[in-house]
Amino acid sequence: MAKESVFTLKLEPELRDAFMAEAEASHRPASQVVRELMREFVQKQQESRSYDAFLAETVKASLASMKDGEGIPNEVVEAQFAERRRLARERIG
Repeated sequence: MAKESVFTLKLEPELRDAFMAEAEASHRPASQVVRELMREFVQKQQESRSYDAFLAETVKASLASMKDGEGIPNEVVEAQFAERRRLARERIG
């Protein structure tokens, strides 16, 4: 990938010195480490937004199904899982 941009940032001298020392200790140029950090950050942000969109759509669909009378009321779900917990406790002893 061609490198055509320059990125300038301000940071504390101690942080710069520690970062440069760690980059050198890992036998990699500081610019390579920064690029890796940026790629990781971008990927995590994209994954987070994608999950947030998925979750919002799931909640929207769930609310719509409840509104349409297709969902299971919370009291029924709680009763079903209380029974499952009781049976699991019996098996455990």
